[in-house]
Amino acid sequence: QVQLVESGGGLVQAGESLRLSCAPSRSTFSINFIGWFRQAPGKQRELVATISGGRTNYADSVKGRFTISRDNAKNTMYLEMNSLKPEDTAVYYCNGLVGGPFGKSSWGQGTQVTVSS
Repeated sequence: QVQLVESGGGLVQAGESLRLSCAPSRSTFSINFIGWFRQAPGKQRELVATISGGRTNYADSVKGRFTISRDNAKNTMYLEMNSLKPEDTAVYYCNGLVGGPFGKSSWGQGTQVTVSS
């Protein structure tokens, strides 16, 4: 079974940057990437950013600081996070459809992002 794999999380100080990546565990499968979500301790999973065709959408809390993108040649989706704040601390998950726009939804295992003040 193909899963999505996130990478790039870590511990940073407020104001610093991180870039998350999301790619399938088996590169031969095409992914229709949906977007990035996050879940902080004690809170529900929330949408961070989505990408569809040439359009992107962001949660108000990250607008102007985060940028979602994808590289079709590398079958990878990214989340560039700048000016990180302590409230951005969460486990970040990517989501996509395996095999194309009518494929099965798949989630990654998550990558921890911790921002210290």
